[in-house]
Amino acid sequence: MTQSEITEVLNRPYSKELLHRDMLRMAYVAKDGTPRAVPIAHTWNGEQVVLCTSTNAPKLHALRANPVVALTIDTEVHPPKVLLIRGTVELDEVDGIPQEYLQMNGSYGMSAEQRVEWEREVRSLYDGMVRIVVTPTWAKLIDFETTLPSAVQELVERRSARQEAV
Repeated sequence: MTQSEITEVLNRPYSKELLHRDMLRMAYVAKDGTPRAVPIAHTWNGEQVVLCTSTNAPKLHALRANPVVALTIDTEVHPPKVLLIRGTVELDEVDGIPQEYLQMNGSYGMSAEQRVEWEREVRSLYDGMVRIVVTPTWAKLIDFETTLPSAVQELVERRSARQEAV
């Protein structure tokens, strides 16, 4: 998939909406060769998906060995909207708390007092974090209005061909 094709998919209105949701699921291959899919907060900087994790997270060992991931961001309504992204990761260890981490966790329903306490707790817990920066290499939006999963699209085309043959 070309960069312009990826950009076109990620700039669609539904994609933009999904990229601003709180959580996604990141799939990767663990060090033992088995698949993992983990929910994780994220933010979109217009070019890359940024996730943050603790410096001792087991997923970091796996991502260093195999920096390829698949991301899924979706809705819980009918018809569902699903954004699928495949990409490569860069790991950026930082001192303190990355601004993205504070930003991505800012949309939860917290009062101002709860937010102050949450941030104090976060700052006391983490000496540093790792930014997981995902550069998309492939993207697909499934909105069930203009795009369908490829297998469903194939069935629709087969049905149309059968109906035309009659």
